[in-house]
Amino acid sequence: MDFTTQVEVAKHKKEIDFTSKIITLGSCFSGSIGDKFKYYQFSVLPNPFGVIFNPKSIEILVQRAATSRFFTEADLIFHQELWHSFEVHSDFSATDKQRVLNQLNASLQNFIDYLKTATHFFITYGTSWVYVLKDSKEVVSNCHKIPQNQFEKKLLSVGEIEQSIKNTQQLIKEINPACQLIFTVSPVRHIKDGFVENQRSKAHLIAAIPHCIESEENYFPSYEIMMDELRDYRFYAPDMLHPSPLAIDCIWEKLVIALMNESLFPTLLEIDSIQKALSHRAFNPDTESHQKFLKNLHEKIIKLQKTYPQMQFETK
Repeated sequence: MDFTTQVEVAKHKKEIDFTSKIITLGSCFSGSIGDKFKYYQFSVLPNPFGVIFNPKSIEILVQRAATSRFFTEADLIFHQELWHSFEVHSDFSATDKQRVLNQLNASLQNFIDYLKTATHFFITYGTSWVYVLKDSKEVVSNCHKIPQNQFEKKLLSVGEIEQSIKNTQQLIKEINPACQLIFTVSPVRHIKDGFVENQRSKAHLIAAIPHCIESEENYFPSYEIMMDELRDYRFYAPDMLHPSPLAIDCIWEKLVIALMNESLFPTLLEIDSIQKALSHRAFNPDTESHQKFLKNLHEKIIKLQKTYPQMQFETK
């Protein structure tokens, strides 16, 4: 007896292999998928600006890259002893203003350079809710714990999201027409907005994306897999909001089926075997058996690197 309903995924013509260059941008789920690509030794730039939840903030960052508009002091604000940018995650915040600017512009330059030759670009939208700074009418990516009364909370309409997606697509295509764009909706639940509000938010995203993409190949159903195939709390992290590591693995397996050729599967298994062996902690590292284990592991890595010299494993 089958206890789950399978979500079918469209097979993509422009497949991912070890020559591909991948960008992920968006919610924390986008970061999780980026980490998977990194684990399996793909060339990937995961979430260069940290976690970004809403379509408008993603559009703003892509526009900044498309116009090479680097961050200046005017783009920063000072709050609670730290310098911040409303456009990026708080990971960039620091006490030293110049350090913040240097990190922001280094990440922006890296994003610009990577985008020029990227083969695949995954954009993950997390929410339709945005916070608008009352003084400037600016949509912010992160409020950085600034008092709530300085912002207006707004739900983007389906039409506004559609326009934002189209703007983002056009900007990316102007930089790199050959880049394959793949949109997805984050399976992470944003109940800080409320349960009803979260569902409304996801519905707006799901309704908007089909009007903007060229084919099914431009969409990956991560949200649908979580909601329909993995609809059980055992697939959630302890906070009951984020997908568990097992759920991420299940969604990743679907992505591999959709975007990779079967000829790649044995190599992925070999990489997984090496990564697990590298994370193994020996109780008695000086024993002959452990030294033999390390020798065999080293030989596996060397053999793989002969075919894929770009692969770099973190050995101790």
